[in-house]
Amino acid sequence: MNRWIKFSLVAAGYLLWVIWLGNFWWLFGLVIIFDLYITKKVKWAFWKKTYKEGEKRNVALEWVDAIIFALIAATFVKSFFFEAYMIPTSSMENTLMTGDYLFVGKLKYGPKRPQHPLTIPLTHNVIFGKESYTRLIERPYKRMAGFSHIRRNDMVVFNFPHGDTVLVNYPTDDYYTHVRLNGRKSTLEHYGPVKSRPPGKEDNYVKRCVAVAGDTLELKDGKVYVNSIPQPYYSGIRNTYTVVTDGQPLNQRILEKYKISPAETYFDNRIPGYPSLPLNEEHAAELADLRTIISVNRNVDVFPPDYPDSQLMLFPFVTSPDFPWTRDNYGPLWIPQAGTTVKLTPQNLPLYRRIISVYEGHTLEERDGLYYIDGEETSTYTFEQDYFFMMGDNRHNSLDSRYWGFVPEDRIVGNPLVVWFSTDKHKSFPSSIRWDRILKFRFK
Repeated sequence: MNRWIKFSLVAAGYLLWVIWLGNFWWLFGLVIIFDLYITKKVKWAFWKKTYKEGEKRNVALEWVDAIIFALIAATFVKSFFFEAYMIPTSSMENTLMTGDYLFVGKLKYGPKRPQHPLTIPLTHNVIFGKESYTRLIERPYKRMAGFSHIRRNDMVVFNFPHGDTVLVNYPTDDYYTHVRLNGRKSTLEHYGPVKSRPPGKEDNYVKRCVAVAGDTLELKDGKVYVNSIPQPYYSGIRNTYTVVTDGQPLNQRILEKYKISPAETYFDNRIPGYPSLPLNEEHAAELADLRTIISVNRNVDVFPPDYPDSQLMLFPFVTSPDFPWTRDNYGPLWIPQAGTTVKLTPQNLPLYRRIISVYEGHTLEERDGLYYIDGEETSTYTFEQDYFFMMGDNRHNSLDSRYWGFVPEDRIVGNPLVVWFSTDKHKSFPSSIRWDRILKFRFK
């Protein structure tokens, strides 16, 4: 009777997982479960040895069994529940710090069904410098049910939309930025070769979702407005300030108090002071009250933009009077929503071209002032999925949607759950360990 109870419990759990997955071909797995617990006709764990009474156990085979079980369990957890991720850049400081090790949850928005199941376990896209997956099996995007949808100001982990083409020797650079600034031929000659990655295998990024599908976003003098409503205040959001001192650099303890990375503390003797010190509003006000400080003024880019944030750097990458935008004065920009139909015009086509031809997989042609999608003439387009606008909290040191555009729904991975470990690369061990961030669950 005990085996029937075990079978019933395992079968019930497996059945719930199949319903959640939404692929009922997996119901055939119940046959295997039935045989494992009831009939026992097939030796599914063929590598395991059956020992006679008193026979010495093979330690190597037991280790193989333990490793196989661990890999299967870890791959299942990584695919459907959570995975580890390390913050590589300062784009989210001080909310998330460079050197934070995160667990990223997938249940909130629902996990994506693996599109490339033939992947080396516990890897994302690379192992030992080589691709860790094969494209022999490619399945269309499908997201399983989650607990909620992405909301404004959620912190979200996603696949980098421009990561479908990667410069092999400069993998952290944006290939498309190089092409716009230098031309494709020059980019390939000086930075190539390139490799392509399919949807879902691009590198993972984490940003704050400032606008969701259907919203209208605008930045005015560095402040975010969504549907004309200002973004709520978050202490982690920082802009840069020009800080003029009495001629001396700030005390290191002050910089550490405000958690300013040494990489962002350039002191210019000509000012004298700091031309670009990242601070939130509270810290800027505190700093201005110090007797060694002459002035603290927030940096705001106005049109025409300062180098390097030219119109070719900022989405939608066109030098046109239709888009007199800077990183601090940007928009208004409507965020595409699934099921919404727009009329295509020369003015809005730069905004939607990549959505139509890359993210939603259609051919787009312009001939004699007319538009052809998949070979058929049309003047409108209906979006097939939702899109989002992501920004880093470290506003002047973040390559985000202002620089590469919308994030499609099918690139969403999950949300940060907990910082389980954190180190400061600018310090030596053990002082490099940020003890106050270990097992940090709340992010603002």
